[in-house]
Amino acid sequence: MSDFTYAIDADGVATITWDVKSKSMNVLNLEAAADLSALIDKAIADDAVKGVILTSGKKDFAGGMDLNIIAKMKESAGDNPARGLFEGIMNFHALERKMELMGRDLKSGKGGKPIVAALPGTALGIGLELPLSCHRIIAADNPKAKIGLPEILVGIFPGAGGTTRLVRKLGAMAASPFLLEGKLSDPKAAKAAGIIDEVVAPQDLMTRAKEWVLNAKPEDMVKPWDAKGYKMPGGAPYHPAGFMTYVGASAMVHGKTQGVYPAAKALLSAAYEGALVPFDTALKIEARWFTNVLMNPSSSAMIRSLFINKEALEKGANRPKVDDQTVRKVGVLGAGMMGAGIAYVSALAGIEVVLIDAAQEAADRGKAHSEGILDKGMKRGKVTAEKKAEVLGRITATTDYAALKGCDLIVEAVFEAMKVKAEVTAKAEAAIPETAIFATNTSTLPISDLAKASKRPGQFIGIHFFSPVDKMMLVEIIKGKETGGIAVAKALDFVRQIRKTPIVVNDARFFYANRCIIPYINEGIRMVAEGVEPALIENAAKLLGLPLGPLQLVDETSIDLGVKIAKATKAAMGEAYPDGAVDPVLFAMADKGRLGRKAKAGFYAYDDKGERQGLWDGLDSLWPVAASQPDLTEVQHRLLLVQTLEAVRALEDGVLEDIREGDVGAILGWGYCPWSGGPFGWLDIVGAARAVEICDGLEARHSARFMAPKLLIDMAAKGESFYGGKAAKAA
Repeated sequence: MSDFTYAIDADGVATITWDVKSKSMNVLNLEAAADLSALIDKAIADDAVKGVILTSGKKDFAGGMDLNIIAKMKESAGDNPARGLFEGIMNFHALERKMELMGRDLKSGKGGKPIVAALPGTALGIGLELPLSCHRIIAADNPKAKIGLPEILVGIFPGAGGTTRLVRKLGAMAASPFLLEGKLSDPKAAKAAGIIDEVVAPQDLMTRAKEWVLNAKPEDMVKPWDAKGYKMPGGAPYHPAGFMTYVGASAMVHGKTQGVYPAAKALLSAAYEGALVPFDTALKIEARWFTNVLMNPSSSAMIRSLFINKEALEKGANRPKVDDQTVRKVGVLGAGMMGAGIAYVSALAGIEVVLIDAAQEAADRGKAHSEGILDKGMKRGKVTAEKKAEVLGRITATTDYAALKGCDLIVEAVFEAMKVKAEVTAKAEAAIPETAIFATNTSTLPISDLAKASKRPGQFIGIHFFSPVDKMMLVEIIKGKETGGIAVAKALDFVRQIRKTPIVVNDARFFYANRCIIPYINEGIRMVAEGVEPALIENAAKLLGLPLGPLQLVDETSIDLGVKIAKATKAAMGEAYPDGAVDPVLFAMADKGRLGRKAKAGFYAYDDKGERQGLWDGLDSLWPVAASQPDLTEVQHRLLLVQTLEAVRALEDGVLEDIREGDVGAILGWGYCPWSGGPFGWLDIVGAARAVEICDGLEARHSARFMAPKLLIDMAAKGESFYGGKAAKAA
């Protein structure tokens, strides 16, 4: 059955309705594109058809392209995948150009029929590129709808005409937020920006679309760039104003991407070069640059991790096969920043929340955290007074554990101490149903040890949130030795409810995320002790595409927390403790009261408002910069490999069970080089053999912490990759 249906009414208006029955949101695939093309041909050829409405049978118009078709286009070309991609993309351009002309002859200007896109809701990616090819775009007044071209966020750019059309419609300057940042707008904002043409009441959408078709004049059926005398808004690249726009855009793109994201550079190239030539040639240029990006392994890796694998994990790829475990009432123990954040996201998701702390004042302060976030939303026009009251009404702030009666999930977020956590576990279990699941939000303490305080260890699990809870999208779920399937399913369903992305790992020191983050921070500090220029360390990280250098990251997480973790780790590991060279620096900073951003003093200097002012100039007096400095690549390899090797060891040790979780978790959890697709994606890009070679060199120059894991050595010997060979596991 086709994803598109066709119907003609008594007035000669043909309605093409897009409705992918097997999905909640329309997505375009190759077969559906061919069907749409045939229906457009049918409408053009039928003299009884006066015009066409393109709409959706769902509450939204479309969520974009089925990105799996990219692989199909590559495969269809055999030994020349670039040709397959280019030809496939040009087929999309041909479809959209056909819609744009609707039978009109470009030379004579004669003929043609009107076509209007009627958008009931969200229109993203190809779901906006198709409407941009119509003569008019009318959207329902749906504040929840999102309209835009978010492709840049998953490692590609709008390559099915979106780049060329939006630049010609708005001008390069006005189009840049929507193309280079993937900015999404509600219908009214999209109209104000010039992306769409009309916004009407939802019940009037189809009536207004039909009215426009029946009253369209010949000039209404000519796109601006096909009209005689067209001039690009804001000026073409050779115009003084346009020249400045493209020079500024080039600098901005490089500043934001550090040159490691190929899609942004390709998009800008397609826009610039396309603006110098006629429209149809510009489409061909866009297709060539899009093909270039799709052939780049970085693009494939980003699509795999940030779209395909992320979506699979959010839909429960590794969820135990048990009944639905939707959370209806959650108890949050501890109203500090983490507990308050968990209470907020839970209430926002429609879950009843009991927020408990030892003192009523502290519990009230935790609830006030939610009020503060909602107030900021009201100032930005994103939250109504009714919405604020509704969310706050779901949160009960109290000291009384009896209020936990009826909770089906507990999330404990008290101080990181075994004794304290054991006490609140006992109090909560005395009040909650026997079927309730108990989750602890800990970042370092072993789940199996914490579960010893529980009467029901099979219902005990770790749920590690990242700070700030309302902004960080990753949640790390940790299984203890006795954790059962229902507890895992409950945690996964809860994370789905609060609209975050889960990964599930097994219990071990630091779990997965912190296991990789801590060595990264420590490697940066270790280099400070060695006399490596701090600015070199920080900039080497940023040039890799890491969001924060290791010194800035430890400032953000707090140096005193690092000291506590170091002491606890040393006590647990004894002589095997690997970071003796790091502690003198870390402890000295703590002794000087330089505890990071919260103290307005750390590896960086801060002003009175807590704004970073640059690296602290006192570092050199404590750890003098060496006369001879390592080259940039050496520093980058050290910073990248300490994280990457720890991820591989986590897989070897069974902490990770699925490399998809390792890659998605690394990108969302601490910003591991998104362009690479994550640590396993990066290893596949460079190849196992090259990675082992780098490890051998670093091990010889530094220490055994860079020793290549056996898994990686074996893969190199067999010519395997993580996503293409036996080591890929569930992926």
